[in-house]
Amino acid sequence: MTAIRRALALLLLVPLAWLTACGRPPLEVVIASGSENRTLEPIVQDFCRDRSVTCRFAYQGSLDIGLALAKDPPDMDVVWPANAIWIELFDRDKRVRDLTPVARSPVILGLRRSRAAALGWVGRPVATSEIVAAVRDKKLTYLASSATQSNSGAGAYLAMLSAALGSPDAMTLADLRKPGLQDTVRTLLSGTTRTAGSSAWLADLYLKGLEGGTAYDGMWNYEAVLAETNAELTRRGAEPLYAIYPSDGVAAANSPLGFVDRGKGAEARAFFDALLKHMLSPEVQGRLVALGRRPAIGEATGAAPDPSWNYDPARLVPLIRMPEPAVVRAALDLYQEALRRPSLTVYCLDFSGSMGGRGETELKAAMRFVLSHDEAAQVLVQNGPGDRIVVIPFDAAPRSVTRATGAAADAASLVEAVEANRAGGGTDIYACAAAGLREIRATPDLGRYLPAIVLMTDGRSEDRQRDFLTLWRATGADIPVFGVTFGDADATQLDTLAEATRARVFDGRRSLREAFRAVRGYN
Repeated sequence: MTAIRRALALLLLVPLAWLTACGRPPLEVVIASGSENRTLEPIVQDFCRDRSVTCRFAYQGSLDIGLALAKDPPDMDVVWPANAIWIELFDRDKRVRDLTPVARSPVILGLRRSRAAALGWVGRPVATSEIVAAVRDKKLTYLASSATQSNSGAGAYLAMLSAALGSPDAMTLADLRKPGLQDTVRTLLSGTTRTAGSSAWLADLYLKGLEGGTAYDGMWNYEAVLAETNAELTRRGAEPLYAIYPSDGVAAANSPLGFVDRGKGAEARAFFDALLKHMLSPEVQGRLVALGRRPAIGEATGAAPDPSWNYDPARLVPLIRMPEPAVVRAALDLYQEALRRPSLTVYCLDFSGSMGGRGETELKAAMRFVLSHDEAAQVLVQNGPGDRIVVIPFDAAPRSVTRATGAAADAASLVEAVEANRAGGGTDIYACAAAGLREIRATPDLGRYLPAIVLMTDGRSEDRQRDFLTLWRATGADIPVFGVTFGDADATQLDTLAEATRARVFDGRRSLREAFRAVRGYN
């Protein structure tokens, strides 16, 4: 070894804390992580503190992590998505190095135990065909995250496709065109009563439903998230979710860690290598098992099962064969445009005087994006022909109402309706939201759709929240009111509406386009 190489090797062995003590700035590491890793963050943070490294977690959906890799430079040093497939789909410049699984968790169906018992599914294997029959007979509904925005949703969906195919082989593009396969999966997805852009938020939605008197039948989610949810249900004295492992195969998250080189040098690379080694160590793998995960390799031997809800992390489960990335992408487009339960979305758009200038320009650009099939399809949020869209611009009162389908041919009329507006007047978010409720209730065959109101504003209106929520409750339907903030908007009113209707608020101050894209994962 040359003198230079020996010196470099010694440098990599110098403790990061010593380097910091000698006056070098402490290393800062941004970890782009899926929301399902929140309960694992303390393990990583302990490791970071031991090395005097500042680690900041940026929780994002799996799709968001993939899309963020296109930035130059990317705004993360480490990626930790739920599955490597999202990196394979979107990391076109191969920025991620040494992507290595550190834990696994299958995506399964958790049902209220009473519902599972009523269906006769307690204590025996359940095939996907039985789930199809229960949905078709109106005996079962569930929550599920979006297949195009969240890995848990994608995992459940890909397993549905595999089961409908009825073959152990990986799916092909030709398989996706089979009418029988599409009909079966469309039926399965019609059982979805609410959707979400992340697995963690979906679990929160289930719990909020109980708090609000709505007992959802269950949800598709990670085995580990179901374990965490059941721990909370037990604490509340509530009925647990019974684990259904479809006997014809499931998809599993593999939680890979990967390094993103954005010019921080050997110190950042050495930290990643040490972190990866730490996460794969027997000690940490044991801690992951204790938190409901399965180890990166092998089964979770010694993990404590809980027969009360059919949980056994050491159980062998049949895994589907993951298709090639091109097939996954085609399957996700098929989900978004043809197979998922259609959405019914009312866009309440603030054109009050304070939106003049930049606000009006950005709002119109965001709506052109979200309504354009080709642009929205680049990030898998395109509307399908079965969707229904209502646009209501407002100021101190609702303006005109424009209705259309999600078909590409209808987009022009919706965009034209948005473009015709100019900022001016006061702000009344509740009047527009109430108009949106009336539009939803007047929709023929409302039960076919997943309804939602998206309320975008940069201001604050006279507080008529009580009147609106009285009207909302009178509808008797599960209609979330999502908020999108802009400018100097006071989010208090939107937060209250979102909390009361089991929705959430998205921050559009940096990018209205990104906010509208994100909200599509929840409808």
